[in-house]
Amino acid sequence: MVLPLELLQQFKTSDFPSQQEYEAWQRRNLKVLEAGLLLYPSLPLDKKDTAPQQLQKIIRGALEKPIETGKHNESMQVLRSVVMSLACRSFDGSVSDTCHWVDGFPLNLRLYQMLLESCFDPNEETSVIEELDEVLDLIKKTWPVLGINQILHNLCFSWVLFHRYVTTGQVDNDLLSASSNLLEEVEQDANGTKDPSYLKILSSTLSSILGWAEKRLLAYRDIFHSGNIESMQNILSLGLLSAKILIEDISHEYRRKRKGVNVARDRVDAYIRSSMRSAFAQKLEKVGSSKRLSKSQNNLIPGLSALAQDVSELAFSEKGIFGPVLKRWHPFATGVAMATLHSCYGNELKQFVTGISELTPDTIQVLRAADKLEKDLVQIAVEDSVDSEDGGKSIIREMPPYEAEAVIANLVKAWIRTRVDRLKEWVDRNLQQEVWNPRATKERFAPSAIEVLRIIDETLEAFFMLPIPIHAALVPELMTGLDRCLQHYISKAKSGCGTRSTFIPALPALTRCSAGSKFHGVFKKKERSHISQRRKSQVGTTNGDSSFGIPQLCVRINTLQLIRMELGVFEKRIMAHLGNSESTQGDNIANGTGKMFELSASASVEGIQQLCEATAYKVIFHDLSHVLWDGLYVVDVSSSRIEPFLQELEQYLEIISSTVHDRVRTRVITDVMKASFDGFLLVLLAGGPSRTFTEKDSDIIEEDFKFLTDLFWSNGDGLPTDLINKLSTTVKGILPLYRTDTNSLIEQFKRVTLDGSPAKSRMPMPPTSGQWNSNEPNTLLRVLCCRNDETAAKFLKKTYNLPKKL
Repeated sequence: MVLPLELLQQFKTSDFPSQQEYEAWQRRNLKVLEAGLLLYPSLPLDKKDTAPQQLQKIIRGALEKPIETGKHNESMQVLRSVVMSLACRSFDGSVSDTCHWVDGFPLNLRLYQMLLESCFDPNEETSVIEELDEVLDLIKKTWPVLGINQILHNLCFSWVLFHRYVTTGQVDNDLLSASSNLLEEVEQDANGTKDPSYLKILSSTLSSILGWAEKRLLAYRDIFHSGNIESMQNILSLGLLSAKILIEDISHEYRRKRKGVNVARDRVDAYIRSSMRSAFAQKLEKVGSSKRLSKSQNNLIPGLSALAQDVSELAFSEKGIFGPVLKRWHPFATGVAMATLHSCYGNELKQFVTGISELTPDTIQVLRAADKLEKDLVQIAVEDSVDSEDGGKSIIREMPPYEAEAVIANLVKAWIRTRVDRLKEWVDRNLQQEVWNPRATKERFAPSAIEVLRIIDETLEAFFMLPIPIHAALVPELMTGLDRCLQHYISKAKSGCGTRSTFIPALPALTRCSAGSKFHGVFKKKERSHISQRRKSQVGTTNGDSSFGIPQLCVRINTLQLIRMELGVFEKRIMAHLGNSESTQGDNIANGTGKMFELSASASVEGIQQLCEATAYKVIFHDLSHVLWDGLYVVDVSSSRIEPFLQELEQYLEIISSTVHDRVRTRVITDVMKASFDGFLLVLLAGGPSRTFTEKDSDIIEEDFKFLTDLFWSNGDGLPTDLINKLSTTVKGILPLYRTDTNSLIEQFKRVTLDGSPAKSRMPMPPTSGQWNSNEPNTLLRVLCCRNDETAAKFLKKTYNLPKKL
C-alpha cells in the first residue's frame, strides 16, 4: 500500500478544523510521495519513463492549488495511476501488484534526517534545543520502523550537523567540529562492518562532504584568511577524515597498495599545490592588467619584476597564515607551497630569459627581482623543513635554481664584448687617420688617444651604473677587454717607428787604409753611396712618411705616457666603485692580487722605451748622419771636427724639449745622448777606410767628446753630471787608446787575444761583438786598423794580411 495516496483519497476538507490545515496536510503527503518516488526512490528512475515528469507536474500544480480528492475524482485517478506505476516497479523490471516504493534505505534515511533536524532550535538555526537528549531518545524509538541502527545514526547525525553548517552560512564552527567528532566514530564503524548497503550509503555521504570540502580547499586562499582560519582547520579535518575513510576503509584497491601511502598528507599536498597555482595565476593576471595600464600611461614597470614582489608577499602570507594550520597534516606544508610558487614563477622567467637579446635596465630589474624572490622562497622552505626527516632536501630538489645571476653575468659579458669590439674597431679606423701632429692638441697628445681614453672612461661609468650585484666578479672580464684594446692601440701607435737597430748602420768590413792612398777618393765616394743606400733599405718607409718625423715620434711618446698615467686614474676609480659596490668579491682586486691593465701597462712602458730609443737613434744615425757618419773626421781630423754635428743636434734637442711631455723628457734626451755616444764610437771604431788617426789626433778627439758631453750638461740646465759620467764611461775608457803608441797597442792586443797562449801561436781574427771596451780584442784591432803609421800597417799585413795600402 502507498500510504500517502490512500490517506489523500480517504480524508476530506471536512475532516480538518480548517481549510488551511487541510491544505497543509495535503502538501505534506504530496511531499512524502515526491520524496519516496522521485527524490529518494528505492530503485533508480528510468530516464525513458515519462511517469516521473508527470508526477512532478501534478505535485507542483497541487502546491499552488490544492487538488480535488476522493476515490472517483478524475484528478485523483490520474495521480493514482502515475503513483502506482512508479511504486510497483520491481528489481527484475516487471510490474507486479506488490509495491516496492519504500524497500531499502533512501526514503527511511531522508525521514530520519528530517527527524534529526528537529533537534535544532527553530529560532536559533545553529543551536540545538535544550531537550536534545530526550528528543534523541524519542527519535531512536523509530529505529525498528525505519531500519536504523547505531552506525547509521552516527552517519546521519554527522551529515545533519554538516548540512546545517553549510545551509546556515558556514558561520558556526562548533557544528563542523561536532560533525567531525561523530565522523571519527563513523570511521570506527566502517572498520567493523562489511554491510554493502551501509558502505554504499557511507560512500555516497562522504563523497558529498569531501566534494564540498575540496571545492574550498583546492583554492583555499580564495576563501580563507587570517580572520576565518579556524573554519579552514575544521573543514580540513572533516574533509581529510572523509577522504581517509573513503580511501583507507572502503577502497579495496587502496588496501592492496597501502604501503607508504599517507592519504591526509597526499591530499594536503594537492590542496597546497592547487591553491598556490591558482593564487599565482591571479597575481599573474593582475600584473598583466597593471602592465597594460601602466603601458598606456607611458610608465612601464617590468611585469615580472612586479610579479616577483607579489609572489614574495604571497609566500610570506602563506608561511604566516596557512602554513601552521597545514603543518598538522603535512610535515613541510610551507615548503611545498614555496616549491610550487618557485616552479610557477620559474616557468614565466624561463620564457622571459629565452626572449632576451640584450642587456637593458628592465632586464636587470627583472632578473634581480627573480634572484631576490628565489632567495626568499628557498629561505622559507629551508626554515620550514629543517625538522623533517630529510632536512628539506626533497623540497629543495624541487626548486632548480633560476641562475638569475648567471643570466645577468652572461648578458653583462655580451655587453662587455660588444663595447670592446666597438672600441677595437674605432682604434683601427682612427689610427689609420692619425697624423701625430704636435699642434693638434695643447698638451701635444694624439687626439685619437684622448678619444680612446674618453670611451674607456664612459664604458667604466656605464658598467658601474648597471644595476647588478656582481660588478666585482665581472670587473676582470671588462678590464681584460679594455686592456687588450689599449694594448692594441699602443702596438699600433709604435708600429713602423723602428727600433734602435733599425737606424744603426751595418758595420763596414774590417779593412786598412793609408791616408795617402791613390784610391782614397774613389773609395770614399763609393763608401758614402753604399752607406746611404744601405740606410734607405734599413729604415724603409720611415724616410718618406711625415708621421714618423721627430716631432711626430715625440707625440707618440707623449701619447703612450698619457695612457700610462691614465691607467692609474682608471684603477683608482674602479677601486672606488668596488668599495661602494654591493658585493665583496672585489677584495682580491682591492688587495692587489688581481692586477688591472697589466698588458697595456707593460706595453706602454715597453712602447715608451722603444720610441725613446727609436727617436734618439733616428736623430743621430738618420737625420744627422750627414754631419756625423758622413762628415765627422773624414779625410782629416782637424778639418772635420764635431762642431757641425753639435749645432744641428742642439736644434733637435730643442724640438724634443719643447715637444715631449716633462715626465719623459729626461729619458728621451738621455737616449739621444746614449745614441750620440754610440755614434761617436762608431765613427772612431767602424768609420771605414775614409778615416785615419794619429796619436796627435787624440787631443782633438777628446776635446770634441767633451764638447759633446757639455752640450747635454748645458751649464747645469741639462742632464745631471753623474748620469753623463755614467753613460760616457765606455767612451772615456776607449779614448786613451788613441794617444797610446802603436807598439804598446800591439802588445796589448796580443795579450788579450792570445790570453796566455804561447807567443808563436797564430792570432785568430777577433769577432765583432759591438760591445766596445778598451780590453776587448776587436776594439783594439779597430783602433790599430785606423792608426795612420807604418808599424800598425806592417803588423796588420803580417798578422791578418790586411793591405798596407788600398
